[in-house]
Amino acid sequence: MSTLVIVGAGPRGTGLLERIAANAPELLPADRPLQIHLVDPYPPGAGRIWRYDQSPLLRMNSMAEDVTMFTDERSTIDGPRRPGPSLAEWAARRTEFAPYREIPDPAVRAELDTLAPTDFPTRRAQSAYLDWVFRRAVADLPPHITATVHRDTVRRIDGPADGPQSVHLADRVLTADHVALTLGHLDSAPAPRYAADAAFAARHGRFHLPPAFSADADLAGIAPGEHLVLRGFGLAFVDLLSLLTEGRGGRFEEAPDGLAYRPSGREPVIHVGSRRGVPYHSKTGYRLQGPPAPLPRYFDAAAVDTVLARPGPLELRRDFWPLMAKDIGFGHYHELFHAHPERTALPWPAFLAAYDRHDWYSPELGRLVAEAVPDPADRLDFERLDLPLAGVELGSAEELQHHLRDYVTRDAERRADPAHSADLGAFLALLSLFGQLPRVLASGRLTARSVGEEVDEWFFGYFGFLASGPPGFRLRQLLALSEAGVVHFLGAGIRVEQDEATGTWRASGATVPGHTVTATALVEAYLPKHAPDRTRDPVLRELHRAGRIVEEVVEDAEYTHRSGLLTIAPGDSRLLDPALGGAPHPRRTALGPHTSLRAAAAFARPRTDSPGFRQNDAAARALLRALAAQEAAALADCVAGAL
Repeated sequence: MSTLVIVGAGPRGTGLLERIAANAPELLPADRPLQIHLVDPYPPGAGRIWRYDQSPLLRMNSMAEDVTMFTDERSTIDGPRRPGPSLAEWAARRTEFAPYREIPDPAVRAELDTLAPTDFPTRRAQSAYLDWVFRRAVADLPPHITATVHRDTVRRIDGPADGPQSVHLADRVLTADHVALTLGHLDSAPAPRYAADAAFAARHGRFHLPPAFSADADLAGIAPGEHLVLRGFGLAFVDLLSLLTEGRGGRFEEAPDGLAYRPSGREPVIHVGSRRGVPYHSKTGYRLQGPPAPLPRYFDAAAVDTVLARPGPLELRRDFWPLMAKDIGFGHYHELFHAHPERTALPWPAFLAAYDRHDWYSPELGRLVAEAVPDPADRLDFERLDLPLAGVELGSAEELQHHLRDYVTRDAERRADPAHSADLGAFLALLSLFGQLPRVLASGRLTARSVGEEVDEWFFGYFGFLASGPPGFRLRQLLALSEAGVVHFLGAGIRVEQDEATGTWRASGATVPGHTVTATALVEAYLPKHAPDRTRDPVLRELHRAGRIVEEVVEDAEYTHRSGLLTIAPGDSRLLDPALGGAPHPRRTALGPHTSLRAAAAFARPRTDSPGFRQNDAAARALLRALAAQEAAALADCVAGAL
């Protein structure tokens, strides 16, 4: 019997288990039994991030119909496709699916009973879906494969590369022929750049919170009425804002002039700013109004091959972004011309023929768009979208509040209005870029500076700003909190400085020169970034200490970039091991956001050929082949020994 230990039983571990169940009939003979152990201190399926035990105020930033754990007809995988329901389909028809476990919470049951496809579910509803997916994956395992769950934490892994691995839990050691690390989102001890503010807070008895997952953040040290600076305007900000307002007893009510917030009196006074100074764009609340664009068109495999064939080092912004931007533009204008032709001045075939001929940043393309799309509001301008407060200087803090409220109002209204469905066309095209982006990164052709500054900092930050924002109702709530005086905007280019004389932080922004606020609490409203040398995960900490994992480091003569990601083999996701000369470890695999295969999410939108699903399938097939080969070799040794 072979043994596989999967360390981490959240969505990524569940996805790997589902692919093992799908591929085993082909790759693991029925006379080769396999015992799978899944180890996770959190509930299987949901794991840490999506566990049920978190505030019901916390929600997903995806609509229910846009969340699936299953492959479908668009999945380009070698293994069998096994379609399954999206979260919305499962909620609507869950009594038709095998009810492996009744959902105990009546509030979650009520939410699922009324969940519309375009609703943004609570994370607890997603937890129920992931629990069902996990139980279905276990039930779908062939008879010769069994699965056991251990609600425990792996402390250490050791063993020779050519022999069984010892997986140390709290009170037992599991012997494994292969180990898969599907650890999900990880955090680390705070980066050195936060040490000064932490020390300042300790000296003066103030509150400071470094980047943290919102469900785990302890906010009890923030006093009612205390002035607080939230540095960051993304998804972590949205969650923290909810916990500090509704989570403290405040409530939102519909009023004649819009949403109103009724404070409880236990909220702090929140000052928020960031580099851009504006919140992430909200998710669209509608579907495409026209036919889907046939993507990709410009950033496809052939185009990437052509660029990779060029001599010399490559850069994302110079060599690939024009193709990427043109594909996003194609998605945008395809929807505009097909769904809203009355706002265009050329027939689509004529526009597309000219669009095909010109580069994204060429003057010819600019003239074409200006001719074909009369309203500038219907044109796609990445630079304007990226920095909406660039060059804006206002005379007072009050003027800034009005300016930001107007900006947020317009964004929320646009993202709720199907008349602007070209935005969704651009969003879907943006998602399609991840079909080829992993190839670009795995090629090793990008300069170190490009990987660090253009990919990890600029592109993924820009992607989050455009495509990973909150539901629209969160922006309406932000407006209500601003009107109620609970939230105050600081603008772009936020600076936070320590004032030792008063033991307070002084925060300012570039949008209102000279305006400063004073605060006694500082929260870094960012998601944690993992670093192997500071990891809080015990198994990775021990592997790093023993020199058995490789942090992705891209360097050249001019620049060194440490990504914090574990380097894996692109084809089968095996961990690269310095003790093996940097070669892939034959018995250790890693999948997920902590690895060098970026943007491989654990779940995805249906019919988008998810890179994460492709990775899961390739890894499952590779480890099943490896397990079958190991078993065959062991049997051969036994026969030889008997002779």
